[in-house]
Amino acid sequence: MRAPPDIAQYVWRTKYRAPDEASLRDSQVRVARALATVEGEGADLWTARFADLMVDLKFIPGGRILAGAGRGRAVTLLNCFVMGPIDDSIPGIFRALKESALTLQQGGGVGLDFSSLRPFGAPAESTGGVASGPVSFMRLWDAMSETLLSTGARRGAMMGTLRCDHPDIEAFVDAKRAKGRLTHFNLSVQITDAFMAAERRGEPWALSFGKRPAKTVAARDLWGRILRAAYDSAEPGVLFIDRINQLNPLRYCESISATNPCGEVPLPPYGACDLGSFNLVRFVRDPFTAAASLDLEDLARLTPAAVRLLDNVIDTSHFPLPEQQTTARGTRRIGIGVTGLADAIVMLGLDYGQAEAREVAQSALRTLCHAAYRASFQLAREKGAFPAFDRDAYLAGPFVSRLPEDIRDGIARHGLRNSHLIAIAPAGSISLMAGNVSSGVEPIFAPEYRREVVTAESGCREFRLTDYALAKWRAAGRGGVPPHLTSGADITAKAQLEMQAALQPFVDNAISKTVSVPPQTSFEAFRRIYDLAYDLGLKGCTAFRPNAATGAVLAEVPAPPCCPLRARAGLSRRPQGRARG
Repeated sequence: MRAPPDIAQYVWRTKYRAPDEASLRDSQVRVARALATVEGEGADLWTARFADLMVDLKFIPGGRILAGAGRGRAVTLLNCFVMGPIDDSIPGIFRALKESALTLQQGGGVGLDFSSLRPFGAPAESTGGVASGPVSFMRLWDAMSETLLSTGARRGAMMGTLRCDHPDIEAFVDAKRAKGRLTHFNLSVQITDAFMAAERRGEPWALSFGKRPAKTVAARDLWGRILRAAYDSAEPGVLFIDRINQLNPLRYCESISATNPCGEVPLPPYGACDLGSFNLVRFVRDPFTAAASLDLEDLARLTPAAVRLLDNVIDTSHFPLPEQQTTARGTRRIGIGVTGLADAIVMLGLDYGQAEAREVAQSALRTLCHAAYRASFQLAREKGAFPAFDRDAYLAGPFVSRLPEDIRDGIARHGLRNSHLIAIAPAGSISLMAGNVSSGVEPIFAPEYRREVVTAESGCREFRLTDYALAKWRAAGRGGVPPHLTSGADITAKAQLEMQAALQPFVDNAISKTVSVPPQTSFEAFRRIYDLAYDLGLKGCTAFRPNAATGAVLAEVPAPPCCPLRARAGLSRRPQGRARG
């Protein structure tokens, strides 16, 4: 019998390997050399430093960077974009569709706010007809993405958002209840503080478009409808949009109404994601012993090189649209995050759901955040601050005002190279490539399970996977499973949200996370997840309960034969994390 394929090698070979590369190290050196070209006479020095940063997969650049840097192709190195405003006209809509197609074709996912489109039935004064509404036009985007996929383009991931006071909000909420609809979209409702206040007071809620009132609904009924759809079909998620804008360090010069497809980077029109993750399992010293610890000094030591690497991506990347280049270089937004958190917690002898684990995770994010900000003001001293930097306005922001005094002093003196520095992505494919470490900040799915991957080359392919921490445990000759290995099914929704809330104070972008709950969860318990997310100060929430529309997309061993459902984006069969922390 043929040995089962190794998923780490498979991911590298099918997603990131250049034709002449014999090993992952070859890919890392290619990326390091390409990103060091902007360093002039220091290119050789920074090639070596960037390559060292990636040794043993301690730091893993985002997938577009790994796949595209140094390949000589006209592709973007940035994972995702939020597109420009959609003008409420046929020429404007199709211009926005074209811009999205160009972006998807070159490997970038897209986020779009459809709130600017008039509701179904509204008069179209120029033609005498009536409008078909935002959901109808979203089907154009979905069909476009499907068509691009048939040409061999990378699978198109999209996020669509709509304001909670748009007259078509109910149709938007129900848009993915039936299988096969808007399959390339994640959906999120923009929830305002005013709506949450009206819902909790049991008040009516007015739906309107511009200055035209449409109808009034009970806020509590609309909230229930949103959450019932999420309970039944895992869509939509919610964005607490006022909180996102209030905490945005650039709130003085931009307004946000959408995120990238997985939600870890709320972005203004034409904004872009520039991502990379530290693999926390590589920072655990003496794992599974009483002396186990997380090497925060090493994390802090390596962070400046990661900041510089991602900053250089902005100068070396191709951009599908000139507006995207202008926005990216005007703010120099980057997003350094972590992956393998849950496995690192197990290796430290802790339980993901306990307060001690949250404290360790928080210490890692605090270290990363502060080291990144110190590196960025030093880089601004060398290369200049991002063009949109306004010292007084930036320092007055709620997030920046909480930073240590030495960082604020450094920003005041030198400016900052990057407007944003921290984002926690799902990191799905790169986590598989790192030996199946737990993705991002998600709990471990299961000790052993079967995962189905859909590829253009071979169709549906199955992998039998062992969790990274369990594999390390067994490699040391131990039997059974580590004593603190708990899977997502064993961790309460409250504990998952509390982990996210513990990390948010050190994340200036956002956190991608899906709160996973078992299928028997009652609707009332499910509803409380979203209320708690709002009360904990999160930027949004997405929860997933296995259901008839999506099924259970990962399975513990044993599992049924290959499932016919397609992957939504990349390699993951599990819905991408989209809760905003």
